[in-house]
Amino acid sequence: RIKPNEGAAAVAAVHLGDQSQLATAVRFLLEELGNRAEGNTVEVRVPPFGAVQCIEGPRHTRGTPPNVIEMSPETWFALATGILDWDAALASGAIHASGIRAEIKDQLPLL
Repeated sequence: RIKPNEGAAAVAAVHLGDQSQLATAVRFLLEELGNRAEGNTVEVRVPPFGAVQCIEGPRHTRGTPPNVIEMSPETWFALATGILDWDAALASGAIHASGIRAEIKDQLPLL
């Protein structure tokens, strides 16, 4: 777990252009999503930095989850902080989502 003050500092640093803090910021924002939208129905992947399962519903335990969302660290950071809109990112191909429940736009932005 990333301490809230360390996560917030990493997010602020990335906002100011310090890409060396991107991994910490991405992981912190994934943890925030997991805390706010607890569950195991959707897996959000942000390679190479992390992944989180979220959204209430059927629990997934083996193999590839039926509802997967994958994106770059830059896209995740922009979505989670409100810089980028979910629908615009999806339409542009910046988000790859599969499964009927693979959507988290109601959870965004986190900050």
